[in-house]
Amino acid sequence: MPTELERQIAALMAKAMALVCVRNTRLENLHAGPGVISHTGDYSDVTVTDATGRRIPWSEVSRISDDEMRELMREIVNRLYTFQLRVGEEEFRDYLDRQLTSTWNWDQPRLDWKLAGRKLRKRKGTDAAEPPVPESDVS
Repeated sequence: MPTELERQIAALMAKAMALVCVRNTRLENLHAGPGVISHTGDYSDVTVTDATGRRIPWSEVSRISDDEMRELMREIVNRLYTFQLRVGEEEFRDYLDRQLTSTWNWDQPRLDWKLAGRKLRKRKGTDAAEPPVPESDVS
């Protein structure tokens, strides 16, 4: 099992990678623009009308094209690769220290149930993995 120090380091690195390698990417372009308004709060009252006149419920609309996803994943992989190659450089660590100030209010990471594996799924504490809720239990 990871030690407390290893968990703290992993949490810091996770936030750094999320910020530098995922958030500050083409994802920002996909997030830009006016947000959709839902009076119900669950978007069940929102539909999209496409060029052929089809009305598609918001929950069923693909909000990213295959080309956008391909480019986003390329950029993220390239950034993760570069991040890992530079993590030992003092200049890069100084850059990360400056960037990480914007993550101070982020939630602490938790273990991901699908990725955690048997040992980590048994872990107790604030970062414990939560099993997925069966669809039959979702109202």
